[in-house]
Amino acid sequence: MSTKTFARDDDSVVVVIGSGAGGGTLSAELTRLGASVVCLEAGQPAIYEQNLPAFYARTRWSDPRGFDGDLYPDLPVLIAKAVGGTTNFWGGVSLRRQAHEMRSRTTYGALPGTSLVDWPITLEDLEPWYAQAEQRLGVSGLNGKPDIPDHNNSELLKIGARRRGYKKVSNGHLAINTVPHDGRPACRQMGFCTSGCVIGAKWSSTHAEIPRALATGRFELRQQCHATKIEHDAAGRVTGVVYLDAEGREQRQRARVVCVAANGIETPRLLLLSASGRFPQGLANGADQVGRHYMTDLVGRLIAVLPGEVHNYRGSTNSGLVADDMAHDPARGFSGGFLYVARGIQVPSWPNEIDPAGFGTEFAKLMEAYPNAVSAAVLGEDMPVADNRITLDGALRDAHGLPVAHVTKRYHANDLALMDYALKNGVEIFKSLGATFTLAKQSRTVIHNLGTCRMSADPADGVCDRFGRTHEVPNLFISDGSQFTSSAAAPPTLTIVTLALRQAAHIAEQLRTNAI
Repeated sequence: MSTKTFARDDDSVVVVIGSGAGGGTLSAELTRLGASVVCLEAGQPAIYEQNLPAFYARTRWSDPRGFDGDLYPDLPVLIAKAVGGTTNFWGGVSLRRQAHEMRSRTTYGALPGTSLVDWPITLEDLEPWYAQAEQRLGVSGLNGKPDIPDHNNSELLKIGARRRGYKKVSNGHLAINTVPHDGRPACRQMGFCTSGCVIGAKWSSTHAEIPRALATGRFELRQQCHATKIEHDAAGRVTGVVYLDAEGREQRQRARVVCVAANGIETPRLLLLSASGRFPQGLANGADQVGRHYMTDLVGRLIAVLPGEVHNYRGSTNSGLVADDMAHDPARGFSGGFLYVARGIQVPSWPNEIDPAGFGTEFAKLMEAYPNAVSAAVLGEDMPVADNRITLDGALRDAHGLPVAHVTKRYHANDLALMDYALKNGVEIFKSLGATFTLAKQSRTVIHNLGTCRMSADPADGVCDRFGRTHEVPNLFISDGSQFTSSAAAPPTLTIVTLALRQAAHIAEQLRTNAI
């Protein structure tokens, strides 16, 4: 594997900010297509540990943030600060978006209080790129690969769902190898997927995309390099990125193109920090859209204690899926849909999962019941609201003295109605199994950060176009979940990878023809 070093005044390179699902995939594909890429990553390699709280504490972005609204104050948003980004954390669920989710404004209408618009691309536009992404990630149950095998937690969710009349019950599609693929081994069903896969069977940018990019000889990964500003010339074209290196020294990398893939909170923050005389509200923010329409994907927790032992932590963390409710059905009293996903819980997380009101007899009994616990997550579509947004905090600063992100997030009435319906029906799934205890609660901790630099056909409605190119700056691209126009019932990672592959082909062609 070769290592390339580019001069900081080399203005022929593409600078990619962030090395996660978007940035890592984009870097690997651009270099495969002949471009030279410098990737700036604020973190360093993650050290995996089968202890989720400890792994999160060591790996997550721990800078302070300001908050308003409905999120938990202690751990409201989860972003990794590590090579590979938040792909180190994910469980691997890899489902395509549905056609109606690409046309949410047309499908749902003008829901009061929302800022819905249709995507400027269709599901048909994405389908060939989805196929490439699924092959690249080695998604189980597709392209001749077996499904993830059953284990108690997933099998019980599926049994309960079938008893309740659900039909679309499966082990889903996960970006976890069930046979050796892409130089990575098959899954050994050790569990602890969200603490980082220690053998690399689960796809992550760390294990797949960064090595793929390095192997081309046209890629440089600069770790512990925190981007602080994107610069531009008098014509409004970006010229490079200012960053602080591992020693805290300010550096500047010149660029022909800049692609921002720093996650849905840090991406808009960087654009806002890049304000200038030409862009007084922030780079590419003439329409005051940077940071707005913040979506998180709705997350609910379902836990039950059954009469017999389950050992829910064994096997792939997120294997069993119940997908019937992903369809849009306004007769349920809300727009959009949701998904049930089996969810293993690690022992160190169990005390917090059962939400103790105090350390008494009942809490002790629940602690002892851990071997009998079964669990699932609800993942649902979150509605965009213009005033749910990322801004620069007026008081808090990071270790470099820069304003941190201020997150404003309040759940829309549609979000609450969807989650209430999903949790009540989820409890019935577990009651059908003879549950002696159930807990159903909407999580106010965010695992997906979306929509803050969204795609739009009309520049007045968003930040970037159908390829992620910002409406105002021709050589600046948004390359992560920030570009999502709407949320969905399925997790976003497969779609982020899909969009990165499509964007890489577009940028490579633009470079080849000197269009940028």
